[in-house]
Amino acid sequence: MSNAEGPDDNRPDPSSGEKDAALSRRLRDLDRQIGASRSERERANGPEEPNRPGYGMALRLGADFVAGVVVGAAIGWGFDWLAGTSPWGLAVFLLLGFAAGVLSVMRSAGVVAKRPGIDDDPVIRRMD
Repeated sequence: MSNAEGPDDNRPDPSSGEKDAALSRRLRDLDRQIGASRSERERANGPEEPNRPGYGMALRLGADFVAGVVVGAAIGWGFDWLAGTSPWGLAVFLLLGFAAGVLSVMRSAGVVAKRPGIDDDPVIRRMD
């Protein structure tokens, strides 16, 4: 049986170095164009604000809702204890706490407009 390969078939192609150099040159040009496009976009839009991670936002929304319900229940229980109107104070303030929790979640999620100066997050507020 004859071998299909000749003695010179295992040598690298001399033109592959030229191809690699051309590819490297194109990659550098593309990288330069992308960098220029990014800097133009950043200049036009200003620096981007960091986005909250999804888990952090979910934790905040859950905590806002639970806090409203717990505070409403605590106030209702305290009112019932002082006035002796059990269970009416607890029921009324639990419902008010539920409504406050839903409103807080909607404000944090951006569904309902925030009140200027009142609902601003003091941690995120920038110094101008």
